[in-house]
Amino acid sequence: MGEARYRKRMSRSDPRLYVPASETAFAEGQTIPLLPGQAHYLGNVMRQGVGSAVRVFNERDGEWAAEIAALKKDRGSVLLQRCERTPAPTQGVELLFAPLKRDATELVIRMGTELGVTRFRPVVTERTNTHRLNLERLSVIATEAAEQCERLDVPEILPPESLKVVLAVWPEDRPLYAALERRPGEEARPEAAALLIGPEGGFSETEVRTLRSHKAVHPLSLGPLVLRAETAVCAGLSRLALAGGR
Repeated sequence: MGEARYRKRMSRSDPRLYVPASETAFAEGQTIPLLPGQAHYLGNVMRQGVGSAVRVFNERDGEWAAEIAALKKDRGSVLLQRCERTPAPTQGVELLFAPLKRDATELVIRMGTELGVTRFRPVVTERTNTHRLNLERLSVIATEAAEQCERLDVPEILPPESLKVVLAVWPEDRPLYAALERRPGEEARPEAAALLIGPEGGFSETEVRTLRSHKAVHPLSLGPLVLRAETAVCAGLSRLALAGGR
């Protein structure tokens, strides 16, 4: 459909839900089940009922207009009506970041999803604040952010790994931009594949030397001020997005 017509439909307040791709592709007239949490959300939070309009999406099938076919407590289903948007992968970069305290990490996931991160890769550095992450909760936050910002896919969140291990196997032809505090940086380029943000307190001198010696790593300056890690994520992603025309 035309862009103007799509924007008109998007101005409506129909709930938007991510439904993971199954063995059967979406098709007009097909009824698909909802997850228990989605049924609860539609019925108890959004106060929707049978016949109410919803939108469902995933990375394989695109976005579809639908209506609630059944809804009872934690069970429900929707009837697919028509395809509103064809599949289109998000154009963004991978984000490597040192895990932070719970609220800050959750903010990184939410903002990163909205800013087009394709994959989150937590990396453990010498000054990382925490080594524990609730990956299930973070996945829920990424899904909610994708539903809100109207992207068609949900970014993957990998288990934490040592920064040293990640750099050891990082391909030399995948440009990785690293935000290094108080050090000169380069201009971001369109071919940037990933962004690395360190922990509160910055990288250790050993880590800085390792990063500077890696052929894939490019230092990225975020300005003269020292930023909180979650702020640096937002600033760095914006720099790379502008460079890539996204």
